[in-house]
Formats: sequence, C-alpha cells, structure tokens
Amino acid sequence: MTKADAPTAGAFVGREHQLPVRVYYEDTDFTGLVYHASYVRFFERGRTDGLRLMGVGHTELLAAADPCAFAVTRITIEFRSPARIDDALVVRTRFKAVRGPRLFISQAITSGEVAIASAEVEAACIRPGGGVRRPPPGLATHLAPWLSEAQSS
Repeated sequence: MTKADAPTAGAFVGREHQLPVRVYYEDTDFTGLVYHASYVRFFERGRTDGLRLMGVGHTELLAAADPCAFAVTRITIEFRSPARIDDALVVRTRFKAVRGPRLFISQAITSGEVAIASAEVEAACIRPGGGVRRPPPGLATHLAPWLSEAQSS
C-alpha cells in the first residue's frame, strides 16, 4: 500500500485535530439527512484519529506492559444544522484535559462555515478486563502537549 492508498487520519491545526469525512448513503435516514447515530461514529473517528496522530494507538495501548483503553462515559451532542448525503464535513476535535482517570474532549462537525453538530465528551481510562484507572504515567505525559486546558489531577 502506498501513502496515496492509505486512509487519512486528518491533521492537527494547532491543538485542533481536523478530520475530513464524506457523508455516504449508509450515514443517512430515509430523507437523505444524516441519521443522528451517524454523528456519534463521526465523532469517534475524530477522537481515534487525533489520538493516532499523537502517537497513541488503541492497539499499542492494549499491547503495553501496563495495558489500558478508553471508554466513553458521557457524551452530550447538540444538533445545529442537518448534513446531507454527499456533504463534505470536517470533524474538529480538541483534547481539553486529563483529570484522574478521565479525558475531556470538545468536538464539532462543520460543513464549510456551517456548524452541524457539537459534542462534549468524557472518556475514562479503563483496564482491559474492566475497571476505571488512571492513565499510565507515560500516556498522560504524551497527551500533555496536546491539551487545551491546564492539567489538574
């Protein structure tokens, strides 16, 4: 596979991760508008690819000597304007803070200058077998340069 064949993971513009997403038929309801659950998937892709570009991949987290994963514990979505089939969207992700076992994230989906949806996300660091835990020290240190708020544990 060449670089041109590889899927994009988006890019960081300052501390904001931006991921282009195209709306496909499978993302829409019978009216041709994006189905509300599809926005959750778009937001997930933005968070995952943002972490990936930071050097934090889910596979590597689970394979580490001190393994962990992230689980969304809360997501609040505000729907502002409908997106439609074939629209080109951008998922914008800002990793705000790590407090204890929790990672706080703000996200938005736009189409050009139009605000489509926004989300506030709280994810918890967990053990692979279950149970909340603090991120391993190396992970917290790795995330620190990308956070938009001051750290407080």
